[in-house]
Amino acid sequence: MRLLAKFLKALNSEASPWQIALGITLGLIVGLTPLMRLHNLVILFLLLFFRINIASFLVAFGFFSGLAYLLDPVMISLGESVLTAGSLQDLWTAWYNSSVGRLSQFNHTLTMGSLVLSLLASPLVLLASRYLVLQYRQRLMVWVSKLKLVQALKASRLYQIYESLGN
Repeated sequence: MRLLAKFLKALNSEASPWQIALGITLGLIVGLTPLMRLHNLVILFLLLFFRINIASFLVAFGFFSGLAYLLDPVMISLGESVLTAGSLQDLWTAWYNSSVGRLSQFNHTLTMGSLVLSLLASPLVLLASRYLVLQYRQRLMVWVSKLKLVQALKASRLYQIYESLGN
């Protein structure tokens, strides 16, 4: 619940919609792929280096991890077809013979299929999540702030104390 509250706080804050959308997109990649892989370490580094919204990353990671269990058969067959493609055999052989190739574990069908699927879905998820954040801020957030109950809560002393603690 605390993580969801942080995500809602990020949606209502002045955080850039791109930061939130990138967090969701990186959460998609890490959530769909097996966790202990080299590319996930690179994504974690990018998340921290570029100061992308961590709450949106964690919420998306949780959601897409659950979705990954449903998509496992599809991702395994996709990975198998990519790894057994005749035109790519020399590439996979050279990649596996390098030390980075073995560390990446791209020779596993689930790893390859989930990474391919998540990279194909990433641009769509990035643009869709940015659009949804903007629509949320323009429509739903404005509507909620106009409610009498919310205005009364914001005027209360308890809310002012909460705001001062948050800063």
